[in-house]
Amino acid sequence: MSEARVIGMVLGTEEDWPTAFETLVERLGPIEWRGETHEFSTERIFNEPFDLRYKPRYSLVIDRLAWWYDLPRAWLKKIALMDDVYLLNNPFTFQSMEKHSAYCAMIRLGVKVPETWLIPHKVPTPIAQFEYMAAKFPGVASRYNAPFDLLEIGERVGYPLYMKPFDGGQWVGVSRVGSREELQRAYDESGVRMMHLQAALEDFDVFARSLSIGPETMVMKFRPERPMHDRYEVAHDFLPPDLGHEVVTISKLVNAFFRWEFNSCETIVKDGVAYPIDYANASPDVAVTSLHYYFPWAIRALVRWCAFCVVTGRRMRTDLDTRGYFKIGDEPGMPYEEKLTEYRRLADDYFELDAYEEFLDGPLARLDETVHDYFARDFDDVLVSTVRSTFPEHEQEQFVEHYRGLVGAWVADEAARTHA
Repeated sequence: MSEARVIGMVLGTEEDWPTAFETLVERLGPIEWRGETHEFSTERIFNEPFDLRYKPRYSLVIDRLAWWYDLPRAWLKKIALMDDVYLLNNPFTFQSMEKHSAYCAMIRLGVKVPETWLIPHKVPTPIAQFEYMAAKFPGVASRYNAPFDLLEIGERVGYPLYMKPFDGGQWVGVSRVGSREELQRAYDESGVRMMHLQAALEDFDVFARSLSIGPETMVMKFRPERPMHDRYEVAHDFLPPDLGHEVVTISKLVNAFFRWEFNSCETIVKDGVAYPIDYANASPDVAVTSLHYYFPWAIRALVRWCAFCVVTGRRMRTDLDTRGYFKIGDEPGMPYEEKLTEYRRLADDYFELDAYEEFLDGPLARLDETVHDYFARDFDDVLVSTVRSTFPEHEQEQFVEHYRGLVGAWVADEAARTHA
């Protein structure tokens, strides 16, 4: 019996990773699994009117747009609720459980989130219903918006601190605040955005960014002060084993907790302690111009997880099951390390780690060679095109060679690992 499986992609302007993903899915060929043959194809999805009762042809959809736009979000919710289409990512929890919710949940679970406050908008929320109430009931804003002392909160958090949007991304609206005067100025400029104030962790040991796709997580050394092409440093084993395990565990924990399966997380390590500072990115960075060396790993992980979900019939979960996590987090006598062990067990269960590894060793066993050959021989046209669309003409030759070298280094390292 043969099943045709279509993987849809709701995209922004990116071309590099979709092209690589499409090529590798095509080269994957039919997959045999428990008496059935699964044949894959990909399709880029456009926004258009839709009948709520129509039946989509997709088995799985990768979403990169619904965080910002209502129409694809509504369509994704329809195909999840009515048609059991598997989604990366979950449009329900990413809309209701943003960075603020991630901080709250992780604090309750005992994770070491820095001191964080939420402060009201500088400009009242631009919601039509609120404006209607304000017009109909003069004084409602002053009645229910309590006055507060911003500078006192700043002193309680401590300087330096960061002001950042409670639901933002790509570092937009983030300000480093070093004094009372800077805090007042940053708040005055924040406008309609609701903001967190979070204690800064400076003079840190390392800044790590973890990219998670399904059960796979890559922890990368990140240097936010560097230019885009040089932020991810190629560094292996830059964290001690126990600390590296903790960072991966926290990444898996937050993703399993919120049902996020394509997400990036940021952790600052200071004095040997891991502090999560950002754990909700609906469209994580997977551009070759930033990931470079790690780009082939990301595309392989994405192909792996999509194939596993589709072939094994993994069900999309639109709801949360938080009580099992809270039972661990609320246990007063349990040491932090034991809680991490239990969280890791719950996360691995959610991502079906044992079944996933069996799948990688079975019908996907040949994928590693396919990925290696593609990036060794056929990726260069995509790389050159991406560089030309990203950098000014006088820098393009330099950056083509820069990225060729880094992708080539991954190819060589992967070959050495495979034949070790």
